[in-house]
Amino acid sequence: MTEGSALPLLVWLSPSFPVGAFAYSHGLEWAVEAGDITDGTSCQAWIADLLDYGSGRTDAILLAEAWRAVMSSDEGALHEVAELAVALQPSGERHLEATAQGNAFMTASRAAWPSEALAFLTRAYDGDVVYPVAVGVAGAGFAMPLPSLLETFLLGFVTNLVSSAVRLGPIGQTDGQRTIAGLLSLVRKVARETETASLDDLGSSVFRSDIATLRHETQYTRLFRS
Repeated sequence: MTEGSALPLLVWLSPSFPVGAFAYSHGLEWAVEAGDITDGTSCQAWIADLLDYGSGRTDAILLAEAWRAVMSSDEGALHEVAELAVALQPSGERHLEATAQGNAFMTASRAAWPSEALAFLTRAYDGDVVYPVAVGVAGAGFAMPLPSLLETFLLGFVTNLVSSAVRLGPIGQTDGQRTIAGLLSLVRKVARETETASLDDLGSSVFRSDIATLRHETQYTRLFRS
């Protein structure tokens, strides 16, 4: 594989990559139950807020910082971002979602897409790995350009949430595609902004989404693990 090629991303962030993304809704299942998401418009608004003010932006910053730490061979910086990423999860289910996918990504990558960057992470940090950190490290291992890595990761974030909404029923396949298309410009904007962001820029103000992840833990009927 040519260094800098984005082709592995099409594999890593596809539904066929064994991280179990299909099992998690990021709290969206409770938002549907509570009536916060009822159609394409409300679904797009919910995901847009996550991108602009919540976990979408936060995960992109963590990914970028992990990528930079590997590219500069800074073990201390990589340890810091990996440890902080775990601590930032706002609920037990979100912790499970982030670390289960991250650990699964690392396992699959070591087996099929090995690189020195993955070994570098193991030397720098020996705890659970959050998903965006794992993707950032793997991307650096293949010398992928950070802008492409961020855009593709954020698009995957959007499409996973839209897939959850379609399976839950408030929107259909066509509305799902309209939602994805309507969020592309925001995906590009957040990718540009987070490309140069640092850990000092981390922050979130999507309280309804955080509440959703907590309420989902005791939701009576559930399709998803978060």
